[in-house]
Amino acid sequence: MMATTSKLMRAIRVSEFGGPSVLKLCSNIPLPNPGQKQVLIRVHACGVNPVETYIRSGTYARKPSLPYTPGTDVSGVVEAVGDGVQLLQAGDRVFTTATETGGYAEYTVVSEDCVYRLPDPLDYKQGAAIGIPYCTAYRALFHKAHAKAGETVLIHGASGGVGVAACQMARALGLRVLGTAGTPEGLELVLRNGAHQAFNHREEGYTSKIMDATKGQGVNVIVEMLSNVNLSSDLQMLAYGGRVTVVGSRGPIEINPRDTMAKESSIIGVALPYATVEEKAECAAALFAGLDAGWLKPAVGKQYTLDMASQAHIDIIDCPGASGKMVLTM
Repeated sequence: MMATTSKLMRAIRVSEFGGPSVLKLCSNIPLPNPGQKQVLIRVHACGVNPVETYIRSGTYARKPSLPYTPGTDVSGVVEAVGDGVQLLQAGDRVFTTATETGGYAEYTVVSEDCVYRLPDPLDYKQGAAIGIPYCTAYRALFHKAHAKAGETVLIHGASGGVGVAACQMARALGLRVLGTAGTPEGLELVLRNGAHQAFNHREEGYTSKIMDATKGQGVNVIVEMLSNVNLSSDLQMLAYGGRVTVVGSRGPIEINPRDTMAKESSIIGVALPYATVEEKAECAAALFAGLDAGWLKPAVGKQYTLDMASQAHIDIIDCPGASGKMVLTM
């Protein structure tokens, strides 16, 4: 293993919490070494997720120790394996759901239990679009909302990484799927990825169109990406016993608690880091079933080179309408 230590790589380093400009490209970072049950991966692509912008700004519940390299969802090729690694070898095409040393880099070390073989039909960019989006969608729909076949789900912000994943998954598992997006391209993407109907959340009165689509009954489950804007109206769109899962929020919002009493509804927070070993295994089994069956097809959106990471962090928060999963390419 020691031969790898003299090599240098390019990686994004964050030395202080703050705006996108704290993401600095460094070109003289020593390659990390895989330890016991760890794998060194040559990164081809890494997903960019909104949570990485929250962590970078220092406002998230979990603060990594500085300096650090962001990124959890990489795909690439196994370069070397540490002691005790049984199931992987150099040359394997893989994707990850977490990393030890950060994914915005040319190489990363990953714990063996967070590395999965990348199925042949998927390219590396698609491999970088699986981890956080699909695991978050699964956790929201099934571990938290306990969604059931035959129920109606609203994916509020359905054209981004988590949204597309939730549409594909909910459709495949027998739910009636309504999705929203903010652009014509987004709406088309949502319909192509499993939504039965799509609504433009920038249009005045779109929530009454959603209610009309449910014949006034309301929806059973809402997967909410922008709770600080939508939570109050979400509560009014729920059916009796409905559940809103809070996947994303960028600030506070005022709600009327009486709206929950009127429907005996629930507001449920979703945070992937709390997933147990059993929940992760269940999610992985569902994702591989989806890959086998063909319904799990990551939709890749904007692509950025490693030196454009700070622009990617600006765009994922500020761009007017998501259209697929944002990825960095090495």
